[in-house]
Amino acid sequence: MTLEQLAKDISASAEAEAKATIKAAKDEAKAIVDEAKSRAASIEGEASTKASKEADQIAREMVASARQANQKEILVARRAELDATLESARAQLGDASLAGRASLLKSLVKKAGALSKAKMVMRPTKIDRSALADSAKSYTMGDDVDGLGGFILEAEDGTLSFDLRFDTLLEEAWVEQRAAVNEALFG
Repeated sequence: MTLEQLAKDISASAEAEAKATIKAAKDEAKAIVDEAKSRAASIEGEASTKASKEADQIAREMVASARQANQKEILVARRAELDATLESARAQLGDASLAGRASLLKSLVKKAGALSKAKMVMRPTKIDRSALADSAKSYTMGDDVDGLGGFILEAEDGTLSFDLRFDTLLEEAWVEQRAAVNEALFG
């Protein structure tokens, strides 16, 4: 074997080894790229799933928040309407020209007669003083009291009193009938 042949064999062997190393490196690089692509696809899928779940959660929270805000607005509007209804009733009761005011006062005087056992003092509201002076002659008339109408009936010694003012009667009726008023207004 000549030196030239030996150099060719070494060169061929080195070239074959280099080709094998390059092929192995390319195969390893391809495997790394495939694994990276696979991991990237997996990460992308997980991220997409996570983002989708988060988007669904945010959407549910936003819908719930909007519903809650709407319910609050409805409750505030209903409360305002109930307050306006009560104020309207107060305004009507405080009007001296209220239809049926005289008969309402007569029925309150009759009720007072059933409540009173001894000498009583009637303390009328200013608006009803003259009407009560005529229909409640069996009572001593006391000082005026504040109110939309009606009177307070007190024992002469101050130990007992009955509040028959329209304000008080309206408040009691309002508490008892609020559910019915709510039903009538809002169904």
